[in-house]
Formats: sequence, C-alpha cells, structure tokens
Amino acid sequence: MKAIWNNKVIAESNDTIVIERNHYFPYESIKKEFFKASDLHTVCPWKGTASYYTIEVDGKENKDAAWFYPEVSELAKGIKNHVAFWRGVTIED
Repeated sequence: MKAIWNNKVIAESNDTIVIERNHYFPYESIKKEFFKASDLHTVCPWKGTASYYTIEVDGKENKDAAWFYPEVSELAKGIKNHVAFWRGVTIED
C-alpha cells in the first residue's frame, strides 16, 4: 500500500492494518522528511489520545493530515507505532 499526497509517496508498506476503513502504516514505512509534529490531539474512546503530523511536500502543507497513538489502549494495541492519513491523502494498492 502507498500513501500519496501532492503527487509524492509519503508512506509505503505491505503490512498496513485496517481499522475503521483507515490504513495504519508502520512508523518505519513513512518518509519522515515529509512529516512535522503538530500540536493537535484528539481522543478516541477505545483507541486513546491521538497525536498528529502536518505533511509538507514541495512547499505545500497539509495540516494535521496524519495521526498516530503514542499510547494505545489494550483494545488498539495492534496499531501501536502506526500512522494513518486523511485530508486528501490517497491510499493506493
């Protein structure tokens, strides 16, 4: 699977985990040069508190377009050290 934004592959893995129709990519599969930490945090009742990344590609910014759970609940332990996407990031096979 590939995560693509602004015509660039920003993550690629054969081992994504799908939860609630979102592909979670292993942390080591993201291209870290495109990611910068965000101050946004949200809470999922069963997964825990999410942290976000802003994606920057070729001078364009996609604010808070990737999220991950630094501390996951027991129910969501499968996505520990994984990153998911939204806000225009496309996922392709």
